[in-house]
Amino acid sequence: MAEDRGSKFDGGLLQKIGWTILGCLVTVITLGICLPWAVCMLYNWKTKHTIIEGRRLAFDGKAIQLFGNWIKWFLLTIITLGIYGLWVPIKIQKWVTKHTYFAD
Repeated sequence: MAEDRGSKFDGGLLQKIGWTILGCLVTVITLGICLPWAVCMLYNWKTKHTIIEGRRLAFDGKAIQLFGNWIKWFLLTIITLGIYGLWVPIKIQKWVTKHTYFAD
């Protein structure tokens, strides 16, 4: 039998809802300080359930690594009256991509 080389996502809706609610609650309760933890938690879940060409992805980013960048980006956003905030999602995606790899 040939090896399955397809790409798929095997996560479920209830898992997604649960992790999203947990991430939002922690972020709101900590007034945004733990947002890097929530981002890492959600991307870890997403990559753990993603298979590309038969190879499962993994994510090794840590919240403490993202926290330093998060403070820098937050301050730059304040200094530029919100303009730098347009680049923050791209910066986060670059950071996430840097910490994503094939598990095997």
